[in-house]
Amino acid sequence: MKQVTNYQDKKVLVIGLGKSGANVAKLLIKLGAQVTINDKNDPSDITLVDNLKQLGIDVITGSHPMSLLEDGFQLVVKNPGIFYDNPLVAGFLKQHIPVVTDVEVAATIFDGTLIGVTGSNGKTTTTTMIKKMLARKNANHVFDAGNIGIPISQVVQKTNSDDTIVAELSSFQLVGTRTLHPHIAVITNIFSNHLDYHKTRENYVNAKMKITANQTSSDYFVINWDNPEWQQLSQRSNAQVVPFSRLGKNKNGAYENNGKLYWRDEPIITANEIKVVGDHNIENALAAIAVAKLQNVDTEDIVHVLKTFGGVRHRMQFVLEDAGRQYYNDSKATDIEATEMALKGFSQPVVLLAGGLDRGYTFEKLVPALKEHVKAIILFGETADKLADAAKQAGITTIKFTKDCATGVFVARQLSSTGDVILLSPANASWDQFPNFEVRGDTYIKAVEQLTGKKAD
Repeated sequence: MKQVTNYQDKKVLVIGLGKSGANVAKLLIKLGAQVTINDKNDPSDITLVDNLKQLGIDVITGSHPMSLLEDGFQLVVKNPGIFYDNPLVAGFLKQHIPVVTDVEVAATIFDGTLIGVTGSNGKTTTTTMIKKMLARKNANHVFDAGNIGIPISQVVQKTNSDDTIVAELSSFQLVGTRTLHPHIAVITNIFSNHLDYHKTRENYVNAKMKITANQTSSDYFVINWDNPEWQQLSQRSNAQVVPFSRLGKNKNGAYENNGKLYWRDEPIITANEIKVVGDHNIENALAAIAVAKLQNVDTEDIVHVLKTFGGVRHRMQFVLEDAGRQYYNDSKATDIEATEMALKGFSQPVVLLAGGLDRGYTFEKLVPALKEHVKAIILFGETADKLADAAKQAGITTIKFTKDCATGVFVARQLSSTGDVILLSPANASWDQFPNFEVRGDTYIKAVEQLTGKKAD
């Protein structure tokens, strides 16, 4: 491990006792810092707390005591999901104490090859594709980490200069970085997400662009070229810009042309050979191809991954086929754009299950995709009525309301025919009925298994 920042005897407060907080606290204590970890909730895992204390970490739980502002901390590492207007966080910022995320600490330690992936949609799928491609020849030296569910502060503790980390990075994580310097940075796309956190779209875009802020001319910035705004954003990077384009707008990187995917002049694979469906997954594949080629991965290894990778759980995940009907779980589709892209991935008629947390917006933007692809819609959650309005605008006559996505599966079976797709793609967050999209997706899968008597693939 390299160590750009000297943490020896530095007094550090970690806010949040989740996976990222616990692991960055362990990393910091290993680097010689004096570490306190604070969480507003009482601990659910006493064993974890005892373990942290045995390592010499002070643990304060049950509240965010404002007295911590007077304890002389020199650095604050916060859970990415904690808002910056949190009184304790805001207090440290007012004192000009650096407030970062665990990604920033990890970036000062890791001396291997860092590949960072961000975007509004497609981050996890693209990250996984890249990791699988790179791992075909060097499986013991390639790791995935970050927003994908494995804290990067945990991974860097077992890596060296020969290793590569493919890190999925959310806007929440990126906004808390200062020195992050990926050799290859990827932006899959940028829409308007998480404005409750970032306050403005400009702030959200600026957070995403931090992935390339410290890159130089010896690095690469891989970016979607199919939107004029994203093309303009590329001008803000000092790295070598490598475009990818499903619409074939730029052939200097990875692109699709007449149903084939290319890397510059080299044909790689036909689009219909990619196992995961949808135009958005073609974009994800193009981004992954660009990174793999920049890392000198053989074409045959790229093709193998694209032909065999069936998708990440809850992200256009094929569940099973029964009685001529294909069931897909896209519970991660927590916004309109994700559901729109999911629907565009199918040529078959779709019975759509949708609904969830009401964030105040309506669904007119979804109308064209509903009109073109959906034969029947089953709605639940806080936004059911709003989605019903959009479905009516789309001319859908079969609109049903149900308790949740599990009961919706049985309704969908009744409304569907041989050759149809039954798709959970909610277009909303899950928090009105479920603790997270994973639980929602698992609930859907369990209902499908119960209905069909089959196990998910």
